Amino acid sequence: MAIAQPRVWEEPVRGWYTSPDDFMRMTGLELLGELAAGRRLPPPIHYFTGLTFDRAEYGSAVFSMPVTDWLLAPQGVVSGSALSLLADGPLGCTVQTTLPRATPYTTAEMSMNFLRPALPGAGNLIGTGTLIHSGRTIGLADVRITDDQGNLIATASTRCVALPAFEAPRTPEESEGADTKLIEPQWETPHPFRRPAAGEVLQRDIWQRRTGLDILRACITGELPAPPIAHLCGIQPREADEGRTVWTLPASEWLCSPVEGRLYGGAIAYIAGTALDGTYQTVVPADTAIAPVDLKVYFLRPVAPDGRDLTATGTLINRSRTVAVATSQVHDADGKLVAVAIGSALILPGRPPSVAGEDVAPT
Repeated sequence: MAIAQPRVWEEPVRGWYTSPDDFMRMTGLELLGELAAGRRLPPPIHYFTGLTFDRAEYGSAVFSMPVTDWLLAPQGVVSGSALSLLADGPLGCTVQTTLPRATPYTTAEMSMNFLRPALPGAGNLIGTGTLIHSGRTIGLADVRITDDQGNLIATASTRCVALPAFEAPRTPEESEGADTKLIEPQWETPHPFRRPAAGEVLQRDIWQRRTGLDILRACITGELPAPPIAHLCGIQPREADEGRTVWTLPASEWLCSPVEGRLYGGAIAYIAGTALDGTYQTVVPADTAIAPVDLKVYFLRPVAPDGRDLTATGTLINRSRTVAVATSQVHDADGKLVAVAIGSALILPGRPPSVAGEDVAPT
């Protein structure tokens, strides 16, 4: 009898976390410098999506993420909400560069503006963070997301809250550390983002023949295939009615940043934004594209990476001839509200919703 293989997000996790000792004895910028120099190994989300910390200086941090087929939505593009997976890294770390040692912080909110889709074949996306303000309790930063050709894909901003510093006197012994790069283990399989992607994008003729709501319902029943990103992280539509959708996402440890025991904020923003995107889709006719314009997410409480489902419910607020506005609420598996979001999208009749079968080289 064959043994069922774990789904990607259920596989044993790879990656490392910031140690309490490192956090207590280093400033935020010093800790990022250790990671850039290879003296600290990356967290799980790096091995999962390819999200990579590249460099930092005071008031700035740069991350990159490859546009792999794993990230594709049913339309054959990287959705705006999936760009949250990249944006949250440079936003938070830009604020982190200004923090003294033993000073924790939390992301209170993140806002995104989408300018063009990220297409397959775009290479790496680069997120460059810039500090706006760093005060005693509040840090503000923004980020520009560009592709390999320098095209501006999206912008984002964040508000972080610095929490009271821990009492941790620095001693000479604490300051000493190894000045050598760490060597990663030899893994038996490629990292998830390096593997051939599973799943399918939907061909253009499906979008031409069926309304957005019909397509979502067919995805729920399994009549239509799940896209690659669903096979990577487990996100799924569960309910779809006109003006309302429900989505789930397993709170996998793969979706963790260097802070152990809490899900990466970009992953929470991703499911919140996906619920908005799905809700817009329920009110458009066949052969009608949707172009997300913006997304704003408020983070209310941390989420433990316990593997249980997050649930996001999207609700339409208004739909005019050209614009849709919706909100979403994200609850953890215990029913606690962990995030709320609001966003808008343009409705584009006559514009193809899918790029499947097109020459999608970036312009």
